[in-house]
Formats: sequence, C-alpha cells, structure tokens
Amino acid sequence: MPPAPHREKLSSASPREGPSPERSLLASVISDPGHLPERLADFAVRRIAPAVPEAITSLRRNHPTATETELRAQVIARGRRAVVAEGSLVGGPFLVLIPVAFCAALLRQARTVLELAALDGRDPTARARAGELLVLQGVYEDTGQAQHALARTGHAAGDAPVRWKRWAALWQVTLRMARLLGVLTPGDAGEPPGRRLRRVTVQAWRWMLLGTVFLVGLVAPLVWLPYMAVTYQRADARLADRALAYYFADTAPARRNRTSRPEPEVVAAALRALLSLLVPLAVTAVTVLTGLRLADSRWPVLGITLATASAAVGALWYRRHHRRRSPN
Repeated sequence: MPPAPHREKLSSASPREGPSPERSLLASVISDPGHLPERLADFAVRRIAPAVPEAITSLRRNHPTATETELRAQVIARGRRAVVAEGSLVGGPFLVLIPVAFCAALLRQARTVLELAALDGRDPTARARAGELLVLQGVYEDTGQAQHALARTGHAAGDAPVRWKRWAALWQVTLRMARLLGVLTPGDAGEPPGRRLRRVTVQAWRWMLLGTVFLVGLVAPLVWLPYMAVTYQRADARLADRALAYYFADTAPARRNRTSRPEPEVVAAALRALLSLLVPLAVTAVTVLTGLRLADSRWPVLGITLATASAAVGALWYRRHHRRRSPN
C-alpha cells in the first residue's frame, strides 16, 4: 500500500480539553457497537490528533541530532510503553474496568499511528488519517472502503440502549476491542489447511492460558500484568510494522529475534505478579494456622480474606499507577 504522493502541512491546532477520552469513546460505541473501529478512528482524529503536532515538535526539540529513523523508533517505543501501561489494569477486582482499559490502549495505539503520519509530513487532523488507521488495523483492505464506511457511520451516536441491552452491547464491544488489540486473534480463512490447523491449536492454547490467568487473577490480580504486557507488545509491534511500511518507503522489513531478551517492562510486571502471588499464599497459610472459622467452617473465612487481600493489592497498585501518571 504506497502512501499518497503529496505531503500535507502539519496542523498547528491546539488539543481539545476533555475529561477521560476513553470513557467518552466507550459511551459513544455502546450506543453503536457494530461500528467500533469507525468510531474509534473518527474519535482519534477529532480528539487525539490535535495534540500530535506539538508532541512531534517537542520530540524533535529534545532529540536535535536524531535521524528520522531514530525519531520513528522513539515514537514507537514511547507509544508501546504507554499502551502497556494504559491497558494492563484488567484483573482481579478490577474486571469491570476492562472496557475502559481496552479503550485507553486502543487510543494510544491510534496516537502512535498519527504521530508516525506526522513524521511523514502528513496532517494528523485530516480526515484521511481515520481511513488509514482502519486499513492499518486490518478492518478494511483499502482507504476507499474505509472512507465510505466512515461516511456512513457519521458522528451522531445512536439512542442509548436499555439497561439489559447496554450490558450485552458492552460485552460485544469488549470482545471487538480485544480483537482489535490482538488479545483475541481471529483466524484467517485464507490460510492453507495445515497452517490453519496450527493456528487453531495455538488459539486453543491461548484460550486455556487466558482462562488460567483469569482464575488465578481473582485472588492475585497482578498476574494480569505480564500476560497483558506481552500480548500488547506483540500486537503493537505488528501494527507499528504496518504503519512504518505504509508511511515510509525506506523502512526495511522488521526481523523478529525469538531469542532476544524480554523487555524491561515485562520483567518488572512479572516480578510484581510473583509478589502478588505471595499475598494469597500468606493469607491462606495464616488462615489455616490460626484455625479461624465461620459457621464451623474455615472456607468462608478463607474466601473473605482472599477477596479482601486481592482487592487491597489491586487497589494499592492502581493508586500508585495513577499517582505516577497524574503529573502528565
């Protein structure tokens, strides 16, 4: 997919102020879950893109000797760290925040694509960027189809569904966001039978791993951190490769080194997850050793203490996580 031959002037518009972009987006897509990708792309161009030119200017000012290739790498690395940080809070007592976390991660991915477009000299606020984002996400094959879909979707939100339909719509939106992020990887109907069977087998193992992480995460919520960190990094790498190939003709195909060391963020997340596992083990040991009982049974006491410990660990991490981000 070659980029457009012309170059557009970067917009100098200032970013719009608005509380919780991810919650605003979530409220919009709940009323129209069938057009999640289109609403995401449109929202990113209208609400996120105005801040991109200033970010690129700041990047160039802070790295005056960096080459264009190095600046692209900076944008991708910064975006990947933010995606992992924004979207990891999905486990244990915070399962209800999964849609918000997924929205935040998707918006950060979209911003990375818009920043790469800006480095290519394109206006990130132009409507064409929304169509390009949909193509890069694999939603449409070309920008013509994407722009047609965006024109059909429009800006207006549908009527708010009744409560029980709202929960159903929220579930549908969450699954679609998981697929866009690469958490749930759909199969490819065009693959050869042998490769398709291997993909189905791998997908089955992923579902088993996801189920195990979910069950363990009920008592040790931080086990989600390394799982989601690895998942996000792989999905973000695929999106970044497509964006680089689309916007920059001089980009060589990326080579993945399977023996490379894990990212520091993944190692740190794994250590936090290991420490969070010690909490339920210690609580269980204390409950058994002290012989605490409720209604002549230790199981109610164990359940209450494990739930309380899980909520406490998750809340502590959540508070520290957002306190670090609050100055930004």
